[in-house]
Amino acid sequence: MTSAEYSAQNAPSTSVDRSGELPKSWDPRAVESSMYQRWVDAGYFHADVNSSKPPYSIVLPPPNVTGKLHMGHALDHTLMDALCRRKRMQGYEVLWLPGMDHAGIATQSKVEQQLADQGIDYHSLSREEFVEKVWEWKREYGGFIGTQMRAIGDGLDWERERFTLDEGLSRAVQTIFKRLYDAGYIYRAERLVNWSPVLQTAVSDIEVKYSDDEGELVYFAYGEIGADGKPVEGNSLVVATTRIETMLGDVAIAVHPDDERYQHLVGKVFPHPLRDDLTLTVIADDYVDMEFGTGAVKITPAHDPNDFAMGQRHNLPMINIMDATAHISNTGTRFDGLSREDARPALNEALREQGRIVKEVRPYVHSVGHSERSGEAIEPRLSLQWFVKVEKLATMAGDAVRDGLTTIHPASQEPRWFEWVDNMHDWCISRQLKWGHRIPIWYGPDGEIVCCGPEDEPPAGWEQDPDVLDTWFSSGLWPFSTLGWPYPTEDIQRFYPTNVLVTGYDILFFWVARMMMFATFVGKEGATGKDAGNIGPIPFTDVFLHGLVRDEHGRKMSKSLGNGIDPLDWVERFGADALRFTLARGANPGADIPVGDDNCQASRNFATKLFNATRFALMNGAEVGELPDRAELTDADRWILDRLEQVRDDVDSGLDVYEFSKACEALYHFTWDEFCDWYLELAKAQLGRPADNLPSAPATRLVLGHVLNTLLRLLHPVMPFVTEALWTTLTGEESLVVAEWPAAYTVEPDATALQRITDLQKLVTEVRRFRADQGVKPSQRVPARLVGVVEAADLENQVAALRSLARLEVPTADFNATASLEVRLSRATVVVELDTSDTVDIEAERKRIEKDLAVAQKELDTTGKKLGNQNFLDKAPAAVVEKIKARREVAEAEVTRLTERLATLPAQQ
Repeated sequence: MTSAEYSAQNAPSTSVDRSGELPKSWDPRAVESSMYQRWVDAGYFHADVNSSKPPYSIVLPPPNVTGKLHMGHALDHTLMDALCRRKRMQGYEVLWLPGMDHAGIATQSKVEQQLADQGIDYHSLSREEFVEKVWEWKREYGGFIGTQMRAIGDGLDWERERFTLDEGLSRAVQTIFKRLYDAGYIYRAERLVNWSPVLQTAVSDIEVKYSDDEGELVYFAYGEIGADGKPVEGNSLVVATTRIETMLGDVAIAVHPDDERYQHLVGKVFPHPLRDDLTLTVIADDYVDMEFGTGAVKITPAHDPNDFAMGQRHNLPMINIMDATAHISNTGTRFDGLSREDARPALNEALREQGRIVKEVRPYVHSVGHSERSGEAIEPRLSLQWFVKVEKLATMAGDAVRDGLTTIHPASQEPRWFEWVDNMHDWCISRQLKWGHRIPIWYGPDGEIVCCGPEDEPPAGWEQDPDVLDTWFSSGLWPFSTLGWPYPTEDIQRFYPTNVLVTGYDILFFWVARMMMFATFVGKEGATGKDAGNIGPIPFTDVFLHGLVRDEHGRKMSKSLGNGIDPLDWVERFGADALRFTLARGANPGADIPVGDDNCQASRNFATKLFNATRFALMNGAEVGELPDRAELTDADRWILDRLEQVRDDVDSGLDVYEFSKACEALYHFTWDEFCDWYLELAKAQLGRPADNLPSAPATRLVLGHVLNTLLRLLHPVMPFVTEALWTTLTGEESLVVAEWPAAYTVEPDATALQRITDLQKLVTEVRRFRADQGVKPSQRVPARLVGVVEAADLENQVAALRSLARLEVPTADFNATASLEVRLSRATVVVELDTSDTVDIEAERKRIEKDLAVAQKELDTTGKKLGNQNFLDKAPAAVVEKIKARREVAEAEVTRLTERLATLPAQQ
């Protein structure tokens, strides 16, 4: 389209000077809260299911109701909000659906602690009484995280807010449980699980945090002990363990089938040294590492996942030796009743008395899993639990990506996805808690079992299973349960599947995989009947995986390091726009984001720069209207418009593939380096003083208004508050939230204007550097003669700008140059002759240069001495030598420059 057509489509016409409507400086705290509430009250974020616009939808990954936003949340929310704001401006009907997760373990722990602080033992409460206490807590504290979302500007459809335990989502949970159960995907069995002795429940893998702990590695012997009190060689086996307390449940000793040291012992049976009711058979298994320890491994199938798998392969007995609190129990030994920690030295001593302790390594550092919530070491424990059979479900989830129905961004994360879904283990979904979705299974008096859906009535007198479902079970339904499934609602028909899931790469398996499994099951296999709410085969078309937010040193943020940053603290200190721009600017797909206060302060400075630039433009009559014909514009005008179009294209291409960093970098550098540092300065020359009435002024005001109008729209998705304040003042329009996204400006770029402005920038930069070398103050105007600028360099229209930007006066008739420089431009070399005689304190300048020259000469001598030392050259790494050479080259150049500068100074009188 032409420039006139572009302007008509992208900008309402106005010539009103609104600079007085802006404060003198930008204070985010004074405007953000009220501005956000105005957006909500206006209904900008509410999605109309009856709209004729194309749909675009995202469901917010539900934060825990117990928590507060951390930097990972802030990053998620910033990126999702930016996508939604842009799509809304592009003419889509956007639904960004909010909600919170009931967070079973986390919430129950919070309320247990609150009750304990009140002197109430939660065990004394019935399930119903305790659950009511949790609902009371939720009603009082559950809204806090919503307040935080508003503070960072989340454009969420609050009218559709959901909670994983509300009535609709509970119906969805019961429905899919029954469908999976009836289809044979859910079963109950004794399996090894992650057990929290403090919480007394199974926990998921994601709730287990590993650390390197100091422990012990104890070598002890099974088999015959000789009269000398030592193991008898050939009739005993020495094993090494970090958990000697589990030996009370040992049922076998495993060796590698190729280990010649032990082949003669395979099949031999050893008595258990502390239990008369157990024996240990020596078995051969490829899993054993012949190089670790002695090459013989004790096998405790009920307390180690690898031992459990070996026990299944060899049909070994599974003996649980600990109760729910991780105290030794049911062993028939004197150790019953001891905690794991107390049993460890007691067993060590008992084995020592028998002569079985061969060696002890202390401290021995090894990886130990701990409960994320309660901190204690996780106990792998054999327990009767409910599981989801995942093999076929995981295959369907994997095929959705293989077949291109769902695309993972960046593509480099695809191998991790397939590694997980193709090797997934059955999922333990039961938790021994009171808060959560009760497992919809009822037991009859004679052992009968029935699974009841939301429409079913359980048989009278039957007992419901006491366990609740893993929180990930209900959150796995989030993309469609929040839209009303299992009913075929208007929201499902309009907004499902959702367009993109935005989350960190660390949660790819735990949550994304579960959502994909459930959605593909319902869409392909679990939809039954006309009103079943068949939702299609996928929950989202794109998965965008960003990195983790780390501190400025690249370390993971953690309580132990004390390096965590509260995003709301940044909002208070720097403003929500600064927080958002900092995070979006660092968001490369799949890459971690190191941030610190300096980053956010830089973003705050950027917001201030944008504010000041807009205020300056408004004060100088910037207006939004139809641009003049290109022929009526200056080189500077055409250059900035062409650069703006390139940036618009870079922003669109970046955001289309979730490259937020690319888009933000383009906007930052255009705004600061080109628009503010160059075009505004050039515009000052084109505007002149009001009394000058320069012919270029009207067009310049329109170009200023047009560039700002476009730039503020492009920045709005990541910096909504400051851009809203500036754009509504600039245009007098209602809100950027509902403004149109900038369209493409298809005028052919002006290569000549680009060349001229590039030459001007180089010339001004070189003159400024030369002035600084001459000791001329930046504000000092200096007489100068320009040779070749007009004729040779084709910069006739840039002379006024050059003199303005480089602080060069028109020379008088008696002009006498005291210094000059040559600058090679694209078409010619130009000469700038200056008279600096009245602007420099010659003696002060001489002393400054001599001091700098001495420093440079010392550096040259030092580096030359090192490079002249053959012994140093022979021993130093190549990279170090190259670095010294580079330092010498810099020093040589500096000595030459300063020596030449000294020579140009007038001689001392």
